[in-house]
Amino acid sequence: MNAADLKPISMEEAVGYPAIDCSHQNSVEDSLVLKHDRLFLLVNDEGDIVPPGQCALGLFQDDTRMLSHYQLEFAGGPPSVLSAQAARMYSAQIDLAISDKAFGGNSWDPKNSVHIRRELILEDRLLERVTLTSFVNTPIDFWMQLSVGCDFADIFEIRGWQRPERGQFYETRLDGDVLQFAYRGLDGKLIRSAVRFESEPPEMHQQRAVWRFRLEPNEPLQLRWEVLPDMLIDEADDAKATVYQRRGELESVYEDWRNECTQWISDVEQFNTALDQAVVDLRALYVTTDGGEIISAGIPWYSTAFGRDSIITSLQTLPVNPRIAVDTLRYLARYQGEKEDPFTEEQPGRIMHELRRGEMARNREIPHLPYYGTIDATPLWLVLLHEAWRWTGDDDLVRDLLPHAERALHWIDQYGDLDGDGFVEYARTSANGLVNQGWKDSSDGVPFPDGTLPEPPIALVEVQGYVFDAKRRMAAIYAAMGDPERADTLKHEADSLREAIVRDYWMEDVGTFALALDGDKKRIPTVTTNAGHLLWSRVPDREQARRMAGSFTDAGMFSGWGIRTLSSAHTVYNPMSYHDGSIWPHDNAIVALGLSLNGCTRAALPALSAMHDAAGGMRYHRLPELFCGMDRAFGLKPVLYPVSCSPQAWASGAFFMFLQAVTGILPDAPSRTLHIREPLLPQYMRELTLIGLKIGGSRVSLQFSRSGKRTLANLLEVEGEPLQVKIELC
Repeated sequence: MNAADLKPISMEEAVGYPAIDCSHQNSVEDSLVLKHDRLFLLVNDEGDIVPPGQCALGLFQDDTRMLSHYQLEFAGGPPSVLSAQAARMYSAQIDLAISDKAFGGNSWDPKNSVHIRRELILEDRLLERVTLTSFVNTPIDFWMQLSVGCDFADIFEIRGWQRPERGQFYETRLDGDVLQFAYRGLDGKLIRSAVRFESEPPEMHQQRAVWRFRLEPNEPLQLRWEVLPDMLIDEADDAKATVYQRRGELESVYEDWRNECTQWISDVEQFNTALDQAVVDLRALYVTTDGGEIISAGIPWYSTAFGRDSIITSLQTLPVNPRIAVDTLRYLARYQGEKEDPFTEEQPGRIMHELRRGEMARNREIPHLPYYGTIDATPLWLVLLHEAWRWTGDDDLVRDLLPHAERALHWIDQYGDLDGDGFVEYARTSANGLVNQGWKDSSDGVPFPDGTLPEPPIALVEVQGYVFDAKRRMAAIYAAMGDPERADTLKHEADSLREAIVRDYWMEDVGTFALALDGDKKRIPTVTTNAGHLLWSRVPDREQARRMAGSFTDAGMFSGWGIRTLSSAHTVYNPMSYHDGSIWPHDNAIVALGLSLNGCTRAALPALSAMHDAAGGMRYHRLPELFCGMDRAFGLKPVLYPVSCSPQAWASGAFFMFLQAVTGILPDAPSRTLHIREPLLPQYMRELTLIGLKIGGSRVSLQFSRSGKRTLANLLEVEGEPLQVKIELC
């Protein structure tokens, strides 16, 4: 397509609608999701993107929708859905049926007589093969029509962002067997997508391809085409690779991934299915950008590098595959802040929040270039550096990243503490930035119990715990790297911060810590899971931990499906909100590991059992980003949150952090030691086996078995470097 030959047209002429309508969005749980590297696809159970421009549905690359209408229609239709499945993330199979009513059948008793199988493969393009088989006793005349369209919408538009204007659309062109779409963004960049047919369709009508043919009884007929993103349109045609070849190549990629990962096998089949799906999803969520790899946050809204989410996922999955953590550390170090920029909220030493590559970012309509408005990613990056070292024993990794760590520590003290009181606070500087910059980053995610919103700067309680933990851990690294003076300074700073957290946040009458301090240093006494993250950071003493453990199993916090983000005893509680009463699997897992680290593992078991039951009610037993916080008595499975991401990285990693909590696995790769402290399997599980757990240069296999209230641990094998395994039973 020569740029000089492009004919400008309006958006409505190009795609059939004047603007994107996001007034209604389908749940991702009700969609088929495919993902590979920088591409992801969401279609309905028929394999279609309908109606045109439907929010959340589409083929996306780099935050841009490359396909906004995709619909197959058939003679005798519309079809019935027999089956729709996409468990493996890179492929989907959809089986449809057309009745014989239009082909001489009994109109009073129509029977399914034409079988249609749609096979979709997502690699560096979308490949579809359709197989039609007639079981009508005589030959029938049949037709099939494919309608396609592309609105090139930015992912933020699809999430509901109202843009005052769009770029220039161009008339769709048919060049031989390729149907091409083109759009020039407000930033001047020309973007294209195309549909390439295996052979030129008999009929083309604007953006519709129509096939007409005769179906003989029980003689399958196949049609095939590809949807190409911009970068492939001008490449040589390699469309001759078959569906089986492409699927086989992708299966090999995933098989290699599984072999890299620890195998977790229990005596509960449903739980094994959930763990297997999580391992597949973790691989699928990887993205490659700018020559680096990192796990993205989730589909559909966050298929991008995302500081906090990638870090927490890395911490969860160290028992699965330390590669995720190493990739995350190095990728985020490359984007560490170097200058002060109020628009992007970049500051020297700060770890980024979110990187976007769509038109709105390129045009600076949003600050995600990347955007740095996160208060917790920087201390969490330091926590991950130490924890990855504990699992891998990789001194070279630590030495390589130590200059970045020192810059991160400087950011905490120089920029994170806005008013010099020793706590790290946030107050946005970008008009389009986040009002709240912790993990509960919705506009109302940090409320007083009555719903009043605080004035910044806000000092979140869990962030103080992360900073305490980061300094304590970095003290250990500096000591091991031969800098005892720096280690002593950091240890002293951590101890002083812990005392200040307990002094200013602990609520003796409630038995937990306050959510935050507002701009006037007034406590926000809302009971939330944020306080539970302090357990993970090991801030509370044993008595405080014991009292907190009780609060996470009371009726206000525990719904039966998990621990709510915020107590139902508060006026502000809303189980359908994003952060004020919903249930997040990753949040529950952090609290569970915190309970275990403080000697309260038994208090973590209800949350693990609840998540196991919740996954059983989800498609593919896949935990979503979050679900609603209604009481379990009101349903047989959790109430879905309508725009929850699924798969989502830290939801996929949640079960592995839970399992680390209940098995008591604590690595010390630098000293070639693995501690197993007071393991405790949940009531529904009698046996759990780990094969190939990576600790430094060793791979360990362990078996846990429950008998009554006791759980025993057995070392099966150690491969590679020698490793001392210490099993400590209560």
